[in-house]
Amino acid sequence: MIDIHRDLKSIIRYQAAHAYPNECCGMLIGTRDGDKVTVVEVVAAPNVSESPADSFEIDPQSRLTLQKLLRGTPREIVGHYHSHPDGEAAPSERDREQLLEPDLYWIVASVNQGGVGEMGIFRFDQDAAAFVPAEEAPQPV
Repeated sequence: MIDIHRDLKSIIRYQAAHAYPNECCGMLIGTRDGDKVTVVEVVAAPNVSESPADSFEIDPQSRLTLQKLLRGTPREIVGHYHSHPDGEAAPSERDREQLLEPDLYWIVASVNQGGVGEMGIFRFDQDAAAFVPAEEAPQPV
């Protein structure tokens, strides 16, 4: 289960809208308690993909720097996010092919010229060898 506050989702939506027509990307920082992940921060990263309009690659230096900052704290990188310009709010086949860390959560925001549409949260099910919707913690009203 993943718990991410709507304010953090709003930050991702903002970044997706401003990166359009390219994909935005970044990392989810949080804590783990058994099967529950709580996201406490989202950190934008440069998209260093050679084709940023239809793929993303988180800048390796940004990730390394963040990992060093988190070392010795209870927080860690628990997932990442990116947008799909003029696409669906779900991981693509390309995303699945580039999967390196199956224990991380994926947030995908659909964005077009008019703004951000849906946002999906996924985890990788190794038994099914596919992304599945993640169970989200209920949000306070």
